[in-house]
Amino acid sequence: MKKNRAIVYLLIFLLALGGLSYVAVCGVGADKSGSASSIKLGLDLAGGVSITYQVVGDKEPDKEDMSDTIYKLQQRVENYSTEAQVYQEGSDRINIEIPGVTDANAILAELGQPGTLYFIAQTDSAGNANYVSAYGIDADGNLELQYQLNKTIDELQADGSIVLTGTDVVDAQARTQQDQLLNNTQNIVALTLTDAGAQAFGEATTKAFAAGESIAIYYDGEFICVPNVQAAITDGNAVITLQGRSFEEAERIASTIRIGGLKLELQELRSNVVGAQLGSDAIRTSLIAAGVGFALVVIFMIAVYYVPGIAASFALALYTALMVILLDAFEVTLTLPGIAGIILSIGMAVDANVIIFARIREELATGKTVQSAVKIGFSKAFSAIFDGNITTLIAAAVLAWLGTGTIKGFAYTLVLGIGLSMFTALVITKFLLNVLFALGVQSPKAYGVAKESKILQILTKKKAFFFLSGAVIAAGFIVMGVYQASGGSALNYSLEFVGGTSTTLTLNEDMPIEKIDADIVPLIENITGDGNVQTTKVAGSNQIIIKTRTLNVEERETFADTMINNFGVEESTITAETISATVSSEMQSDAVIAIIVAAVCMLLYIWLRFSDIRFGASAVIALLHDILVVLAFYAIVRVPVGNTFIACMLTIVGYSINATIVIFDRIRENMREMGRKDELEAVVNKSISQTLSRSVFTSLTTFFMVAALEIFGVSSIREFALPLIAGIICGTYSSICLASAFWYLLRTKAGKKEKAAK
Repeated sequence: MKKNRAIVYLLIFLLALGGLSYVAVCGVGADKSGSASSIKLGLDLAGGVSITYQVVGDKEPDKEDMSDTIYKLQQRVENYSTEAQVYQEGSDRINIEIPGVTDANAILAELGQPGTLYFIAQTDSAGNANYVSAYGIDADGNLELQYQLNKTIDELQADGSIVLTGTDVVDAQARTQQDQLLNNTQNIVALTLTDAGAQAFGEATTKAFAAGESIAIYYDGEFICVPNVQAAITDGNAVITLQGRSFEEAERIASTIRIGGLKLELQELRSNVVGAQLGSDAIRTSLIAAGVGFALVVIFMIAVYYVPGIAASFALALYTALMVILLDAFEVTLTLPGIAGIILSIGMAVDANVIIFARIREELATGKTVQSAVKIGFSKAFSAIFDGNITTLIAAAVLAWLGTGTIKGFAYTLVLGIGLSMFTALVITKFLLNVLFALGVQSPKAYGVAKESKILQILTKKKAFFFLSGAVIAAGFIVMGVYQASGGSALNYSLEFVGGTSTTLTLNEDMPIEKIDADIVPLIENITGDGNVQTTKVAGSNQIIIKTRTLNVEERETFADTMINNFGVEESTITAETISATVSSEMQSDAVIAIIVAAVCMLLYIWLRFSDIRFGASAVIALLHDILVVLAFYAIVRVPVGNTFIACMLTIVGYSINATIVIFDRIRENMREMGRKDELEAVVNKSISQTLSRSVFTSLTTFFMVAALEIFGVSSIREFALPLIAGIICGTYSSICLASAFWYLLRTKAGKKEKAAK
């Protein structure tokens, strides 16, 4: 690259960085599209809509039916936001909280009346038509085929024309399939029916297929789909083909069928627009933490890596701007833990750069020219970067597929972070290094030359490391057992996991959320003896909602007296209801299943890439170790276990697997040069020593970001940051001291068994 061209390229890059940074801060157009201010925010940061449904009927609903209804409603409202929450209030009410929306009536209209889905045969037993069709004009002025019922629902039920109801549907999912005849891709809705539903549907489709008729799907007073029956369906698995309709339409139909399949019929009791659960201080302090952490990372990178550190800092700035723009473009709902996760990802984004720069320094130490060292360094670092990020990407894809709620939101953000991290490190940083070299920065001293690393005898201390890890994990289980035996809970579960009491009251003045947190919350904490208090304002009124752990009768009375005596609240405006956990047992099961499947997929990928399943097994064992150690930290320190708990554990898993893959990649490389089997221990020790600087430096940059959150963040952010600090330390320790030791033992023990067998 010539110098003049390099100047032009650098100017173009700086202009692009400036433009993207401007978009990230100020946005484009009247709606400020692409800016941080236009990103969808969660209920904790921006408020949203709160809707309460009540079960229809005089009989108290069955607990299992309530649980099933809450779970299916959760799946439905995630179409609006992955951070939407659904939970039980009292014995027969269900609350839905959807962040980032302000029109309660529009949401109610789209949700419809849950539990009123019917599959209706085209004709009754006498051959009379149950519904007729005619062409009409839709809302956009287009000609479309429209349907109308000839009878009421009661009449259809009486003459047996209703084939199925929503409760006969186990699941409905939007999918695509290949049309073998037309050789194109079709959007479909796949249905799974109960055993009773399968039998009834088999009889109905056999009749309809013979007569060339359709079976309409009717929900909340409207026809949502009227498919022709193309075959008798007797196995309980039906497919609705949506010829010429979009995948989004398929998702809408599937979602409507799911909500229509509720076991309980619900009616709206009340709906409110609620304000942010946290004040503006939460965002302000998070931005301060981001700025301080970013500055520390930049200073560190330049101080340690010189010219490459400057290139990485510019690439990191581009990463940050692009992350903001893409979060808005993909309509990711951002909550406070999400902000913390993104700030953390900035620290982790330098990881690929650290791996590359370490390789460049090694090549310079062998006498290579700067240009050659940069080229070889990127080439040698690629496999570690690729395998580490793809492994994490596989986990993110599984979590997005199988997870619910916060897990999905975390997965989407993680996918964006991984893609941007690889792009900025492998493309932008390399581009900037080549530009700087062409501009005359060609001295090896400006890039740093690696010194010969001292070989650490890590494997000789493996028993001590195993003992230390076992002791910490055992201590965690002992503490959990002691708390459980003393009548408490093994972990300090927050409202999201165990539910509590929701108290609604009306203040005599319009009090901002910051003042509520400063004046009212401390008094409530004194009553409950617990810092787990959540406050929400109802927009357009002086009404507030305070959620706490479950209060007994005496505590509820003390609560009411405190509000009456200190704030002049009218006793008649105070109501209290028991609420369920927002993280249901089904959601917890989904999270566990998603993590297990992700671990299996990671194991298989590492096995495939490293041609040795023991690498994959060792990585998974190390991940399990990290999870158990951080769990012990939660138990011993009594950090609240809430929604951020899942995000924290997933972050630690992603962080740890990256660190482990880097070391395994170096072992794989060094094994190609190994002459004898008895050199295996030396190879492992050498590989750990060669990658030690990367492990330590990446941990430091990530630590800077998390420490900034711990120092400047609000209380809920600090609850997230503290266990992350423990996780970073644990992940670094396990990748250096345990993962390779696990692999070494598996390989040598297996080798001995193979020899013995021969």
